[in-house]
Amino acid sequence: MLWVDKYRPKTLDKMIVHEDIAQNLKKLVSEQDCPHLLFYGPPGSGKKTLIMGLIKQMFGPGAEKVKIENKVWKIDAGSRTIDIELTTLSSSYHVELNPSDAGFQDRYVVQEIIKEMAKSRPIDTKGKKGFKVLVLNEVDKLSREAQHSLRRTMEKYSASCRLILCCNSSSKVTEAVRSRCLNVRVNAPTEEQIIKVLEFVGNKEGLELPAGFAARVAAQSNRSLRRALLSFETCRVQQYPFSENQAVAPMDWEQYVSEIASDIVQEQSPKRLYLVRGKLYELLINCIPPEIILKKLLSELLRKLDSELKLEVCHWAAYYEHRMRLGQKAIFHLEAFVAKFMSIYKGFLIAAFG
Repeated sequence: MLWVDKYRPKTLDKMIVHEDIAQNLKKLVSEQDCPHLLFYGPPGSGKKTLIMGLIKQMFGPGAEKVKIENKVWKIDAGSRTIDIELTTLSSSYHVELNPSDAGFQDRYVVQEIIKEMAKSRPIDTKGKKGFKVLVLNEVDKLSREAQHSLRRTMEKYSASCRLILCCNSSSKVTEAVRSRCLNVRVNAPTEEQIIKVLEFVGNKEGLELPAGFAARVAAQSNRSLRRALLSFETCRVQQYPFSENQAVAPMDWEQYVSEIASDIVQEQSPKRLYLVRGKLYELLINCIPPEIILKKLLSELLRKLDSELKLEVCHWAAYYEHRMRLGQKAIFHLEAFVAKFMSIYKGFLIAAFG
């Protein structure tokens, strides 16, 4: 197992980060009437860990006995039947799925599949909980129609089902959905908290950490605990014992995006655009989310630009990121952003140097 999974806290009592949130969730469970919940915060902040700890606190060890299913649902959409394939992770007490995986058909997932799951109560021999829990990931990527359908489902089936929603940005979730949930903000851990976790893992693995090594890993993690642990394990594989000046290598995909940014700045031509398009496809094929690619590419480009260009480039990055969220082809908008940047930068160079 990767360390990020091996040392993931299984209960709310064992949380090293966000102990205050864990204690509040324990109090919530003790009141026997948990509301719908919306967990939001940056990637790698610990949202899923808190959610799974909460479910175990609700239902006990049985919630850990999960199975993965890849199911196909046939949805009647008026004049035609639609096949929707989704992967679910479920126990006797909860079901976890990602409705945004259905793309522009996500409203059918909410209207039919989630509604079907919400109708059925769990078999609870102890009689402690009379409801099932549905964990929905990436709700900020759902279309407006799907989110409106979700609101109606939350209202109609609240007696038999509790929804736990998880997302990176609550601003992309409609007010109607947010107002029906208890909102739980999960902040990115501080570098000091990440250092504490790295030292804990190092101690469990019997590793000797040079002075300042954990701090360097934490500094390059961008306050993502998941990324810090992955980088820490990568360093262990590359070289052990650790040296005091051992470099913490960036992620391969980040290095690749950095190369793309350099390619774009060096030459602005149709040939270079075609080359960059192939590299963007390579990233998408390796499951790097298009929004993450765009944000990282923007970050790398801003480092290379004069201040007078930064505002315009940020404007177009935001525009194409918004177009992506509307469900249109990601590669088209990534390529369009690169083409727009090339046009802006080439115009700037001609004006500056003739």
